[in-house]
Amino acid sequence: MPLSVLIPVVVIGIAGIAVILHLLGLTAPRRLADRAEALAAWAREFPELPATDAQLSADQRAALILMDTGDAGLVWCFGADTVARPLAGSNLRETKTGFDIRLHDVGAPRVTVTLTPEDRPRWKEALRA
Repeated sequence: MPLSVLIPVVVIGIAGIAVILHLLGLTAPRRLADRAEALAAWAREFPELPATDAQLSADQRAALILMDTGDAGLVWCFGADTVARPLAGSNLRETKTGFDIRLHDVGAPRVTVTLTPEDRPRWKEALRA
């Protein structure tokens, strides 16, 4: 098959697959369904740090993880998967919509969390502890 035919067939095929996936709703950003899913995501990455509670953000794209030791962690959605990091030593900056958390981690240097005005004091207290 000549390249003048093959290249358009490949490009149209890939574009068609992308359109079909989007129309089926399979490209929507991931959301955490509930506390149990957030705790499971934390346990998957840090089984040695057992979590006792999780508080979901307003947009369900992040969860504050609380541990018996008084430490806190964060689970957030990144693409189709989740990422978890302990929050020890992180820097917290309040924004109009929630918090901007600066982590001391090259792989995940910054996370923006959307919170309701009611959730902000609870998260702030847990993050400062």
